[in-house]
Amino acid sequence: MSAFQLEGYGGGLFVPFLDATSGTGSYGGGRYLLDTIKHADLGSEDGGVVLDVNYAYAPSCAHDPRWVCPLAPPENRLSFPVEAGERMPEV
Repeated sequence: MSAFQLEGYGGGLFVPFLDATSGTGSYGGGRYLLDTIKHADLGSEDGGVVLDVNYAYAPSCAHDPRWVCPLAPPENRLSFPVEAGERMPEV
């Protein structure tokens, strides 16, 4: 998966992703991980970044159409469901 360095908005790393729940059990545009401004940075281990999908959250554009959100690049589009983190409410 690709991670991106944020230069604005508090800095840190940012990991957008889609999974098999996108559009049905979670926001169709995907979810985000590892936003350090939201205190979801768990550090690193053995030279890699620790990702915890329990911290996955829907981007601002999932809650208000006035926001424009970056989409996950192809390498961050997972074929399996991630059944953790923020999900869309049952209707």
